[in-house]
Amino acid sequence: MFKYISSLYLFVILLLNSCESQKRVLIDGELKKWHKITLSFEGPETNEMDENNPFLNYRLDVTFKNGNNEFVIPGFYASDGNSAETSSSLGNIWQVRFTPDEIGKWTYVASFKKGKNIAVSDDSNEGSSAGFMDGVSGTFNVLPSDKTGIDNRAKGRLQYVGESYLKFAETNKYFIKLGVDAPENLLAYRDFDVSTNVLGFQKAWEPHSKDFDENAKQFCWQETKGKNLLGAINYLASEGLNVFSFLTFNVDGDDRNIFPHLLKVSIQEYEAYASVKKNTKAWETMFHKTRFDVSKLDQWERIFEYAETIGMFLHFKTHETETDHLMDNGVFGLESKLYYRELLARFGHHLSLNWNLGEENDQPLSEVKKAANYVSKLDAYDSHLVIHTFPNKDDRFTNLVGNQSPLTGASLQLSHPDFNDVHSRVLKWREKSNATGRKWAIAVDEPGKADIALLPDDEDVEHNFARSRALWGTLMAGGYGVEWYFGYASANSDLTCQDFRSRDLFWDQNRYALKFFNEYIPFWKMEPRDDLISHLMSYCLAIEEEIYVVYAESNADNIKLNIGASDKTFVVKWFDPRSGSNLQNGSITLVKANGVVHLGIPPNEPKEDWVVLVQQQ
Repeated sequence: MFKYISSLYLFVILLLNSCESQKRVLIDGELKKWHKITLSFEGPETNEMDENNPFLNYRLDVTFKNGNNEFVIPGFYASDGNSAETSSSLGNIWQVRFTPDEIGKWTYVASFKKGKNIAVSDDSNEGSSAGFMDGVSGTFNVLPSDKTGIDNRAKGRLQYVGESYLKFAETNKYFIKLGVDAPENLLAYRDFDVSTNVLGFQKAWEPHSKDFDENAKQFCWQETKGKNLLGAINYLASEGLNVFSFLTFNVDGDDRNIFPHLLKVSIQEYEAYASVKKNTKAWETMFHKTRFDVSKLDQWERIFEYAETIGMFLHFKTHETETDHLMDNGVFGLESKLYYRELLARFGHHLSLNWNLGEENDQPLSEVKKAANYVSKLDAYDSHLVIHTFPNKDDRFTNLVGNQSPLTGASLQLSHPDFNDVHSRVLKWREKSNATGRKWAIAVDEPGKADIALLPDDEDVEHNFARSRALWGTLMAGGYGVEWYFGYASANSDLTCQDFRSRDLFWDQNRYALKFFNEYIPFWKMEPRDDLISHLMSYCLAIEEEIYVVYAESNADNIKLNIGASDKTFVVKWFDPRSGSNLQNGSITLVKANGVVHLGIPPNEPKEDWVVLVQQQ
């Protein structure tokens, strides 16, 4: 029987007769478009360490249909159905999580199979019926969402639509992401079950205890656990940022505290071994490679579910360069397939995310393509799929663009201390992917030199180069966003950060850039056109003869722009990327399209960086 019913959600219990027994399906969640709906089934009584591995030797898939819409969603073993609270490792509950994209009547049919390694079989029809919910079907009715504002459920699923920008399905608005790439070990958090403290990198997120929103209480577990990390994410959203990233597996990597799998040894024994950096055999000796920590993963979901409500994009980094060769000894196989299936089953329903197959990935491209094809086939929602690589090895993308892989974008890493390499690199891969006929959505997810990158405010108050060359350099090249890496040598670094306020002054500048792009220009229609300007260290986006945006890093009083010979009149407005003020007038407010024109002098501080909007009257 089901062991708990949450008071937070609408529940529907469907009783279905069978010749063997009476089966029950619990439908948990607000039955609304874009909202998470969880179906819980009573299956075989088992546990995480059962001899008949419940993660590998059972396979739950549920097919959801609404008219011509059909989704086949993988399910997972959920122990007692409430493991975030109970930390239980045993029970008879199996779940599937689904976010419907249409209102009206939905049907579902469950397939529950058993057999050796059936969970990772290429043929879902292999194996034999496992009984219980196999073949169970039913219906439910979905109403429109009642959410508004930044809540992702008000915007719908963020989709790759064959363009340079991702697009929300409900609002039809295109998306620019700005936020944090660090710390990569965000999930090395003491409040999660089986949290370890290898190398002293375990996080309490104590500086963000004051940022906890009381409305987030429902996402805590075991009374107060989770509050500080929920507060940290709320802080990011309050600053206008809309993305954070995290590794989901870093065994034998830089941090070594994040893993969804079960330990074979005690926490103390693991910490003692992994705290010696030369020890890199933990995956081979200390983990159950095909068994997962159900309660920890359920607690991760609480964090991600809250992030959904405050408009955050989830950047799942599934491997780093130290780990991408561990599973299956680097040849994509059973361990990797099961790992990705578990992640997709538990978290794939989220509306705004990407799957990143590896940070600083250097695997053979044949293995990359195997992983990409597997994830793409299993992901019913077709979420954005990317890979990240070393800054001097980005030519690997040459063999992945177009129809050579199912990847839909690149996650770029750069290396110049002053961010000089950002704009040109985004242009390079935008142009190369566009040339294939299948445009990639490209983001800069690790700009700057590895040791310093984005410095804290107390080391760089103005962040001039980060703002001009990385932030505006990316967006003016047609990149769809930036995630900021914190370097390894600064306070609140890529591994040690527990206080996002360490860069508080710079988050304002990100918010100003989002304001400009979202409020003033149809950026998704515009093309990089640096050829139209002669000003040194300037960038241009344009729809010729309609609208032009020029960003000048300095000496903005000397900008000249070729706006064609149409003789149309254009309005000239100025935007200050340092203060985010509204559009202002400069010394020239109107220009005629008669070739190259001077755009005048900005409202003040002419030697600083400025953005100029030139739009047909």
